[in-house]
Amino acid sequence: MSAGAGTIWGVGLGPGDPDLMSVRADRLVRGARHVAFFRKAGRPGRARTIVAGLLSPEARDIAMEYPVTTEIPLDDPRYSECLSAFYADVSARLRDLARAGEDVIVLCEGDPFFYGSFMHLYTRLKDDVPVRVVPAITGMSAAWTATGVPVTWGDDVLTVLLGTMPEAELARRMGDSDAIVVMKVGRNLGKVRRALDTAGKLDRAWLVECASMAEERALPLTEAGESAAPYFSIVIVHGQGRRP
Repeated sequence: MSAGAGTIWGVGLGPGDPDLMSVRADRLVRGARHVAFFRKAGRPGRARTIVAGLLSPEARDIAMEYPVTTEIPLDDPRYSECLSAFYADVSARLRDLARAGEDVIVLCEGDPFFYGSFMHLYTRLKDDVPVRVVPAITGMSAAWTATGVPVTWGDDVLTVLLGTMPEAELARRMGDSDAIVVMKVGRNLGKVRRALDTAGKLDRAWLVECASMAEERALPLTEAGESAAPYFSIVIVHGQGRRP
């Protein structure tokens, strides 16, 4: 660990509404000199957009642009190779700043340790320079709140699944669960719908798009149509467990 090194902060911004950021996250963002954030090439970046009105005019942006998103299938070895090289390069840039004594704020949508890209930086940096993490409200918490229905009761078991999983595996795990959160829905919406139908839980499922953001929409999944869902979409199935 480098003596006198700056700290790299993985700062969870929450589900999208700046009002749902923690006090610590707000303080760090407002005082940041170096602000790093992930984005797709040609896009402003959702994390950067969330904090647009909070940053100091002197804050320096460090845009980390993904080399690939959906252009290569997840199971293609080139996908992992491409992203691994990207994360190594980005980590080197942040490591150099920290070793020069600079603090860096890495903006993280949701919680940094919950399916976030920051995790890939954390594992590459934590043994070299100080790295600290600020937890946050997750997108799934905002999503089930948007439905207006409690997600778990009594002894309900909550399972978090990914829409990228094989359909049969999704259906099996859905059938074994009381309450369900499905993330990474997007283009997998049809598969998620079929799996829920197989598990006998389609009639209890909700689709929540852009929870806590201006574009928020929550509706029963059976009313959502067949087209792909926006990137920030989550499917919720509420538990029906014990209650007084």
